[in-house]
Amino acid sequence: MHLLETKVAHGTTGWQVDFVGDDGEAVSIKVAEGHAANEVEAIDHAKELMVQLTAYGTRGGGRSINSYDAASNGNFDDDAPILDTWH
Repeated sequence: MHLLETKVAHGTTGWQVDFVGDDGEAVSIKVAEGHAANEVEAIDHAKELMVQLTAYGTRGGGRSINSYDAASNGNFDDDAPILDTWH
């Protein structure tokens, strides 16, 4: 799924964040009121939740392999060089 848009709605109990793909598929995340004070925080928290869930599909349901993966929000280092060019 290639992300096309992100929709955010605020309700009485929290935030609804919908990640919509170019093929019409969507992933919806409910963020509880206490975890986000605004739309940006709601999106960031929803991304963190999705990263935590990927362990269930890619690592046999186990915990993250290391503390970096566990703390990652899915934003890989943009300034990292191409493979094998930095040691």
